[in-house]
Amino acid sequence: MLITFIRAIILYIIVLLVMRLMGKREIGQLQPFELAISIMIADLASIPMTDPGIPITNGIIPIFGLLIMHLLISIMNMKSMKAREIVCGKPSILIYRGKIDEKVLQKERFTINELQERLRGKDIVNIGDVEYAILETSGEVTVIQKPNKRTTIPEDFDIMPEYEGIPYDLVIDGKVMYDNLKLIEKDYNWLKKQVNKFGFEPEQALLVTLDGKGQIFCQQKNEKKR
Repeated sequence: MLITFIRAIILYIIVLLVMRLMGKREIGQLQPFELAISIMIADLASIPMTDPGIPITNGIIPIFGLLIMHLLISIMNMKSMKAREIVCGKPSILIYRGKIDEKVLQKERFTINELQERLRGKDIVNIGDVEYAILETSGEVTVIQKPNKRTTIPEDFDIMPEYEGIPYDLVIDGKVMYDNLKLIEKDYNWLKKQVNKFGFEPEQALLVTLDGKGQIFCQQKNEKKR
């Protein structure tokens, strides 16, 4: 029992390491070859994990072999457009200029109901509002609405919003993020002074952030937001 437990932990660490090396894609955005490799890795890990009689290397070596295969295919995809088309395929236009392309739907084995479901997932209820719907190689459907149905943006009114930037976490659960303080060219004394305005110390904060406009959000542990 203990041996099985230890083998499971080792294989979990190996699989986690391999998946991290494969990149940060979400499951729904995996290319076909990435999904195939992920499934195979899960199968290879499960065999030696449950059967102590099988050497653990019988799972580890093939898993690293698949990782090498993944890296080679990824490099090949970056270097060659033709290889990318063969391995990943090409996007398919399901709706072109407001009209559903039945031939493409049949080719991709995509039903009208499935298309409507995907559109509802994009908060589009009326299919007549869609100018283009593109089935990406990852299986995601990208939707471009008709110009008169799109959400307005400041540029439509000749408005130039102020630059906002990104918020920086300065304290998380009482731990000071010194790297982020360095990025904004501030030090601990400055942070302490800002947090003290809320009546407590940085180490007592649940979260402290600084946005691009210089506004600070600060919340103390186990207390309501101030």
